[in-house]
Amino acid sequence: MTDTQITPATPEPTPARFDTLPLDAKLLRAVDDSGYALMTPIQAKAIPIVLDGRDVMGAAQTGTGKTAAFSIPLLQRMLKHENASASPARHPVRALVLAPTRELADQVANNIKAYAKHTNLRVTVVFGGIDMKPQTAVLKGGVEVLIATPGRLLDHIEAKNCVLNQVEYVVLDEADRMLDIGFLPDLQRILSFLPKARQTLLFSATFSPEIKRLAQSYLQDPLLVEVARPNATATNVEQVFYSVTDDEKRLAVTQTLRQRGIKQAIVFVNSKLGAARLARSFERDGLRTSALHGDKSQDERLKSLEAFKAGEVDILVATDVAARGLDIADLPAVFNFDVPFNAEDYVHRIGRTGRAGASGVAVTLVTRSDARLMADLEKLLKRTIELSPIELEDTRPGARPERSERPERAPRAPREWDARPAGDAAVSAAVPRSSYRAPTPARDTFFDKPYEASACAELPSWDKGATAVAPRGVSANIRPKRKVAALFGAKPAASALES
Repeated sequence: MTDTQITPATPEPTPARFDTLPLDAKLLRAVDDSGYALMTPIQAKAIPIVLDGRDVMGAAQTGTGKTAAFSIPLLQRMLKHENASASPARHPVRALVLAPTRELADQVANNIKAYAKHTNLRVTVVFGGIDMKPQTAVLKGGVEVLIATPGRLLDHIEAKNCVLNQVEYVVLDEADRMLDIGFLPDLQRILSFLPKARQTLLFSATFSPEIKRLAQSYLQDPLLVEVARPNATATNVEQVFYSVTDDEKRLAVTQTLRQRGIKQAIVFVNSKLGAARLARSFERDGLRTSALHGDKSQDERLKSLEAFKAGEVDILVATDVAARGLDIADLPAVFNFDVPFNAEDYVHRIGRTGRAGASGVAVTLVTRSDARLMADLEKLLKRTIELSPIELEDTRPGARPERSERPERAPRAPREWDARPAGDAAVSAAVPRSSYRAPTPARDTFFDKPYEASACAELPSWDKGATAVAPRGVSANIRPKRKVAALFGAKPAASALES
């Protein structure tokens, strides 16, 4: 493709209410059922452009309704293909939405199903970690909207479970994350199966140079829609950075929860092993805790997420699989237990709180070893980050008090084994136990003597007389051979034969 200039979109001011958009009554009814009345800024700018059939690059802070910004206008454009036929051939895949994580794919699918519930458009989702057979049955029955993670979609393509030659709309949701975790080769393979004439939408909270190069390759004259400067954090989230040591991190989290009265929070860590260990530690602290990371099965991950959304879990310890796109209503706080390796992930992590205009708090725990990561974060946010000290109060049961706070121990009274006899005196003196030495017992000198053979030791009966007479022709100074017991098969000695 030739170099394409990405031009910022300058649409006319649009109404802030959904019911003023040129949408079908079925979609407006579903939007009303979802509780939406007013559009967010990204929705107000992007929906008219998508309805016009233009390619779009949408940049907005997390929690601003990007899913509705691309799904509602696409459903409106697909209503021309709506039909109630039972034939799979009448329901080919016409819209493909790619998401980087299973949780995000499942959430997007639930939202789109809610928007399309009053239509005859079929929606399904496929992702890894679960059996392919149920997904295969749904795909062969025909679907118009397919939400998928790249790896599992390629599995279905290779198994001939779905055909993408009639796709008209493609959405790359959180595309920067897909590039971060190495999905670019999979993306290129998937896009090679799609028709060249299509409408492509790219939505993300952060735009890196790699994303812009991807847009140049796969989008046709895209319009850039921004409602905030790139990589900006939500203004309604209070950001706090505490300077701590590694051993103080867990206590800092529990104390902040207690002092601020926070009932629920997500705690982000950088490793799967660290997430599992930290979750067990919070359980010992009496908090209802669940872990969410890539080593868990998809069923376990979905159950953990649902339990957290239902309020059955206080702390969700998660890796960055939960940092993208997850919509948890009224989440009051997130904690960065570890400073993220990738600075852009900070924007997505703290975007789990303060969603849809609500307020929230994001606490980041910083150690001395995080200096380089903090420098990258300051470069991304374009501001200097001030670290605040935190006074920790160790309220854990069984915690040892400081040495200065420990009461002085009274000297112990002498015990009866501390007394030793003082010769023939009738009075025994109490002495320190360390100076007491037990008396040395008398030794039997018999066991100190060297071994002496007994003069009266008697030779065995079969050896008697062996030393009485030396064999003929042998010097008397040479000791003759002894007889050997017949048990060993020895031959009789010459002297014995002669005798």
